[in-house]
Amino acid sequence: MFKQLNLDKESSQPLYMQLVDQIIRLIEESKIQKGFKLPPVRKLAEFLDVNTATVASAYRFLESNGYVYTRVGSGTYVADQSKKSREIIDKLKLLDQGQLVVTPGMINFASATPAPDLFPVEDFKNIINEVLDRDGGLAFSYQESKGFRPLRESISDFLKLYGIKTSPDDIQVISGGQQGIDILSKAMLRYGDCVFVESPTYNGAIAAFKSRGANIIGIPLRRDGIDLDVLQDRLRSKRPAFIYVMPGFQNPTGYCYSEENKIKLLELAKKYDTYILEDDYLNDLDYSDQGIRPIKSYDDGGYVIYLKSFSKIFMPGLRLAFLSLPQKLSGEVIAAKHITDISTAGLTQRAFDLFLRKGLWKKNLEYIKKIYRSQMMYVCEKLKLIKEIQFEKPRGGLYLWLQLPEGYSSVVFYSICLRNNLLIAPGSLFYPDYNDDTHFRLSFASLSREEINRGIDMLGESIKELTGESENKIMPLI
Repeated sequence: MFKQLNLDKESSQPLYMQLVDQIIRLIEESKIQKGFKLPPVRKLAEFLDVNTATVASAYRFLESNGYVYTRVGSGTYVADQSKKSREIIDKLKLLDQGQLVVTPGMINFASATPAPDLFPVEDFKNIINEVLDRDGGLAFSYQESKGFRPLRESISDFLKLYGIKTSPDDIQVISGGQQGIDILSKAMLRYGDCVFVESPTYNGAIAAFKSRGANIIGIPLRRDGIDLDVLQDRLRSKRPAFIYVMPGFQNPTGYCYSEENKIKLLELAKKYDTYILEDDYLNDLDYSDQGIRPIKSYDDGGYVIYLKSFSKIFMPGLRLAFLSLPQKLSGEVIAAKHITDISTAGLTQRAFDLFLRKGLWKKNLEYIKKIYRSQMMYVCEKLKLIKEIQFEKPRGGLYLWLQLPEGYSSVVFYSICLRNNLLIAPGSLFYPDYNDDTHFRLSFASLSREEINRGIDMLGESIKELTGESENKIMPLI
């Protein structure tokens, strides 16, 4: 069986990682199963004509990642893969769900939550006082499930800036973007329904769709948008409940759809009579100032459900977002919203209504864009010093999508970084089945310049550990 192993000494991939990949393939193809004893290190090294350290490193890697276990004095055996998979996925889910504890001194490149010192506290405090003086106890009463009517009117006017024409009656106020995805899942999905998503995509959306028993089908994402050829091929055989996309500074890649891609995507939705769920959570953070036109602005047939969150560019703790809906979906969405939390907090809605009417939204946006633009440029310059990773500078947003050298695992790199007190988001988080790849996401939203400097230094050292260049090489622990 091990005659199938073949290491290429001319390859740029380290020999021990080639051996790791090939043994994992034998395990995954069930050619070697739980309890199978691997050859002794020296015997396998002689067979492969490599140094014993190569085989020992591969075995340590496999053991650290749960593929094998060692019995002292007996040998190395294939582990129970179902247990190994659960352990890895459980750890990734902790990060996914925001439950991984950020310890003192840890540099958090995984979070995109804005730094608190960017919040417009003074302006909002004045707005809150004005609302309380004006409305008194009414500010704390239930609002209608659809949302505070004056706020829906303000949002309708606000959307004209994006080229979107919509009635206040088509606006549904919600408690954050995640709730919007969840409510739409409740309203539109039945067990076994199909949803098309970008691949990779936002992990919170994956979780919401899975909770409804949906069949999630990934469509490859290109730098100019979703792969339209693959999408059309899938649409010919399956009709999804909707196609979930993030055309502006997509999470996790930071890519932006071209105008041509948006228009053709809408044409496909019309042709195959399906909805597009457009998640606009970062379109406003365009540092090139070219402006991003939502797909919804092209929609004249009611095929686009537009979701906009203010969490990343306002105050996330307020939990405020909205949906602009095709009329025929309004009833089911209102029912799902009422079941979820009856209505979004009245004081928050009334305050944000005034915030929009007084032009404070625009003032705050220009301020944070200036800060984030500077942060983006700084991070990109620092990352250029790490030659082993590749990335393209996005024109806006809060994320960078980085690629490790060929053949290296983002999950393993995540575990190395975590041990080094550095938190990143491995690419695995952004696929329905936690498929591993060579990418990871980095965000700078909540970090100071000093933290960025320390974090990127730590990132460089973690890369050296991963590729075996560190003098103090330690195999990763997941």
